[in-house]
Amino acid sequence: MTLSYAQVWWLILGLAALTALIKAAGPVLFGGRVLPAAVTRVIVLMAPTLLSALVVTSVLAAGRSWSVGAHTMGVAVAALMLWRRCSLVLSVVVAVLVTAGLRAL
Repeated sequence: MTLSYAQVWWLILGLAALTALIKAAGPVLFGGRVLPAAVTRVIVLMAPTLLSALVVTSVLAAGRSWSVGAHTMGVAVAALMLWRRCSLVLSVVVAVLVTAGLRAL
């Protein structure tokens, strides 16, 4: 199925409007209310969870398949160094060097 130029723009406008409605739903429905403690605890945990999911998929996936390569080893080295309480700058530099070294092989 091929869409015309006008249909593509109508689709973009419709999706933009839908996105705006979804984003506005939270403040409109819950604005000015105090959320229950359980909901607040879940909301606080959503950002780190989503960030870790994005990191895992970008490190372990290549297109539609799983892939372990130089970038995966670089992230693993950085994670190990941070877990061992090394500085952030040193961890990033070592991860870059490991990734570059493995890609050069």
